[in-house]
Amino acid sequence: MAREDLKRALSIQQPLSELILLGKKKKEYRSRLTHIRGRVYLYAGKKVAKVRKFTDEEAQALPRSVIVGSVEIVGCRWDTKENCFAWELANPRRYREPLKARGGVPQPGFWHPTF
Repeated sequence: MAREDLKRALSIQQPLSELILLGKKKKEYRSRLTHIRGRVYLYAGKKVAKVRKFTDEEAQALPRSVIVGSVEIVGCRWDTKENCFAWELANPRRYREPLKARGGVPQPGFWHPTF
């Protein structure tokens, strides 16, 4: 697949990024509402989150500090159970080779990568 030309990247720690690519994580919980809809790059952040389904070794072996694919943001709603906003994710695409952004500074949340 040719590289997508998207405007934004969403930073999410590994192995949570991997769960999105596998289609197992369909919501991203954030303290802020987003009106952004559509496809965004999925950036696997530098830090590793603790996730029961992954050992520390498995999580450390996943690609980090790179764009691993893309995902669509299709909705956002308040989740009373989690007491925060649930960003609804769909149609993940894994890239054969991760992309290394040259410009832009990865940040929590959205950022604008350049290549």
